[in-house]
Amino acid sequence: MQLPLTGACQCRAIRYRITAPPLAVYACHCTECQRQSGSAFALSMPVARDALQVDGTPSAWRRVHESGRVMMCMYCGQCGTRLFHNSERNPQVSIVKPGTLDDTTWLRPVGHIWTRSAQAWVEIPQNLVNYEAQPPDLSRLIEAWRAQQAG
Repeated sequence: MQLPLTGACQCRAIRYRITAPPLAVYACHCTECQRQSGSAFALSMPVARDALQVDGTPSAWRRVHESGRVMMCMYCGQCGTRLFHNSERNPQVSIVKPGTLDDTTWLRPVGHIWTRSAQAWVEIPQNLVNYEAQPPDLSRLIEAWRAQQAG
């Protein structure tokens, strides 16, 4: 991984740069991420919100979780690519969809969340930081990420 990280939507109408190291990379198996990604899970990469610079104007969709948490889902209004999420509860962090990065070769998730919703054929490594549902916070995932990067 080399900073700055850069990425874009499929049509390249919206590009972004990340100027600080990510806090973690993890896989989410919740049914909303499955629906949003059109796959068995979605990768998530929390970054400091002030380190995320966006060129172009993404569209936004306000999503209210069953828990009452509110997430602004940012996507390209032209091609529909989901780029990142901004939680109203944590204004210091954006959750980037790392599959939109220009270079994805270094991505190694340190954990999985919402494993109780995982597709039966997905093998979840038990040596990672895993949660059956939403973790109370990302601290254990962040610690595992730091250890992975240092090692």
